[in-house]
Amino acid sequence: MGNIVHNLERSSNSLAAIYWSGPPARSSRGSDRAAATAPLQARAPQRTTAPVFDSRLRPLIDPPLDRIAAHVARGGLSANAVTYLGLVFGAIAAGAIVAGAFALALAAVALNRLADGVDGAVARRNGPTDLGGYYDIVFDFLFYGAVPLAFAVHDPAANALPAAILLASFYANGAAFLAFAAVAARRGLSTRRQGLKSIYYLAGLAEGAETIAAFMLMCLLPEAFPVIAGAFAALCFVSATARILSVRSVLNNPGETP
Repeated sequence: MGNIVHNLERSSNSLAAIYWSGPPARSSRGSDRAAATAPLQARAPQRTTAPVFDSRLRPLIDPPLDRIAAHVARGGLSANAVTYLGLVFGAIAAGAIVAGAFALALAAVALNRLADGVDGAVARRNGPTDLGGYYDIVFDFLFYGAVPLAFAVHDPAANALPAAILLASFYANGAAFLAFAAVAARRGLSTRRQGLKSIYYLAGLAEGAETIAAFMLMCLLPEAFPVIAGAFAALCFVSATARILSVRSVLNNPGETP
């Protein structure tokens, strides 16, 4: 058992060295809005390795999001209005899942994530705000919780337990993520590894792109929800464990900067 923990800790430390480094990336999320007020920047030595899928998607998704945002901004919509619209799409997705309308749910999930990217691009044009960043994070968590809950309501006998396990893994991953963000804010740390964010974005194995893929797969194969939820929950628990161990390594070594 000791060897397993030791090996996992070594792996998490290696991941931490990669996650908390690298060149700045352009932002695309609504939570980017508060970055203009971010505290003193503190960064690790630069590295080019980028194992996190979200980081690799940035150069591909930012240009089209910026083009959509230009049209949205010219139409007079604010970044917060796009964020609200994303929340509406998320509610539609959850309701459609409960009703068994999985094609509609799939479309609504896609539109929710599109709005989540466009609101940040609009914010870059109009100027970031702390309130916008706050809305983006809270509404994301509401959406991530609503989808598994909707599958549980749709078919409690088959889906309730897998949904509960998945939600527990989201809770663990979110706690590891947000707890370090609070510590980072107190220490004046920030990162642009995955774009400007309103909080310190501690990367992990299970992030936005993986979550979207899992949710869409659930809508395409609703009968396979227990298997998909179980597999993704396992990935989230591994991600949370890696975050916890890597944060411990950083906080136990005052000279080490994420």
